[in-house]
Amino acid sequence: QVQLVESGGGLVQPGGSLTLVCTASGFAFSNHAMSWAREAPGTGLEWVAGISSDGRTWYGDPIKGRFTISRDNARNTVSLQMNSLNAGDTAVYQCAMGYDASSWWQPSHWGQGTRVTVSS
Repeated sequence: QVQLVESGGGLVQPGGSLTLVCTASGFAFSNHAMSWAREAPGTGLEWVAGISSDGRTWYGDPIKGRFTISRDNARNTVSLQMNSLNAGDTAVYQCAMGYDASSWWQPSHWGQGTRVTVSS
């Protein structure tokens, strides 16, 4: 059974950094695109970043230049390195499995999420 488990969330001060890790199991990880999305009461669900099976990346405008998505197919993980965090980044971050090798925006499975709170 497909399972996506996020870790690394927590409380961080504005300007700080945090790295989220999604550990996948139950499917051929290397054959699927992966993505990160976030949800907050004021914004709803929004796409953060996506990565294809061959490493091509996409980033949402609010986080371009600050976040980096990467994957390690040998370890079945996808990470989101977040730098220069601000209050607008406060949200529950979810990992998602794409339908195929490139369609990260068409998720077939979601993780339960990890909360990131940016506050001073």
